[in-house]
Amino acid sequence: MRVIYSALFYWLLPLLFLRLYWRSFSNPAYGQRWQERLAIYPEPAEHQVVWFHAVSVGEVESLAALVNRLLDRFPAQQVLITTTTPTGSARVQALFQGRIAHVYLPYDTPDAIGRFLRHFRPRLAVIMETEIWPNLYAGCAKNAIPLYLINARLTEKSVRGYQKIGFLVRPALSHVKLIAAQSQQNAERYLSIGALPGRVMDMGNIKFDMAISAQLIAHGHQIKDSLFAGRYVWLLASTHEDEERQLLGSYRQLKQRIPELLLAVAPRHPERFQPVKELFLQAGFSVAARSLADACEKATDVYLVDTMGELKLFYAAADVAFVGGSLVPAGGHNILEPAAIGTPIIIGPWMGNFKEITTGILEKKAALQCQCLEDIAGQVYGLYANTEFGRGLVANGKSFVFENQGATEKIMDLLAVHFAT
Repeated sequence: MRVIYSALFYWLLPLLFLRLYWRSFSNPAYGQRWQERLAIYPEPAEHQVVWFHAVSVGEVESLAALVNRLLDRFPAQQVLITTTTPTGSARVQALFQGRIAHVYLPYDTPDAIGRFLRHFRPRLAVIMETEIWPNLYAGCAKNAIPLYLINARLTEKSVRGYQKIGFLVRPALSHVKLIAAQSQQNAERYLSIGALPGRVMDMGNIKFDMAISAQLIAHGHQIKDSLFAGRYVWLLASTHEDEERQLLGSYRQLKQRIPELLLAVAPRHPERFQPVKELFLQAGFSVAARSLADACEKATDVYLVDTMGELKLFYAAADVAFVGGSLVPAGGHNILEPAAIGTPIIIGPWMGNFKEITTGILEKKAALQCQCLEDIAGQVYGLYANTEFGRGLVANGKSFVFENQGATEKIMDLLAVHFAT
């Protein structure tokens, strides 16, 4: 069956490159380094790398603590991180500052996977979260590369999809040395799609082990005291298309009740920076942009965070944060970052990609989930009017993060076995 899968993938390659070309109109980075998608590299590479794969920004952020721990314990070890998206690539380069190698993950064709594995000759392969590629997994097995799937998670929708192609998924999973699942529920979901029972463990979620430095929080507070002086800052974080438009009316209404209110907006994808700016300008709001180092005047209505890698900083500068991807059916985004930083959190109804974390944080009374726009506006005003309530959310959020830490160290100990010789 993998032969048929590979033939279909080859057939789809022109469409995949056409998609990259189309996306390059809004984000030119999609049109660059396309040779890496076929595992064609102009220069030789280090061999015997430890190879990590993280799809995009969220997975890279989650992986950072583990990679830094590995580099600290084994400073001579060469590390390679692959991503799929340009935003993920940019985040790798910003976080590691040349300490590791980076390329895009090649497409899952036998030729490209073969070139990739011959070029880097990984001694260890570590895949983040949900990536199951039949040819990639088979290539690791063929080359005797130990393969781990870490921080593994599956949504109910993904389970249904993988069960339909079990003839591909089961052989792929048989090549995995260990699946380190985020939770027992996720472990059971992997078993339900064909993972071998002895190779699945609940090892916790490494997202809880994120590094939030005191310097970052202090810098965020400095922005609050200087750039946003005298303003009550409502941050819309990692927003998706249509979320800003939906919340625009809520902001207008709240502005009448909270004159010093400032809306800070950090869209999830850089290609949306300019459309979001135009949306608020057309609605009659005054907009300042981070990328232009615009001052935030008394008359400024909206501060656009149109830069990459600064979301944590602006969580620390905000009085309250709405975490996007949750007002539209995008599955939500990581709410542990604002919880660890100490920002009151509001989310919408669509948090399917973070269902267990959402359940836990709500049970801890560490965030507010709203089902409609009116509820969101009401909760923002409630936090403004009752600062003691907000401090309680923050304390509960920090406690929730602390109580669930430790997965990174467990996984590091698991991988360190391969460095004993």
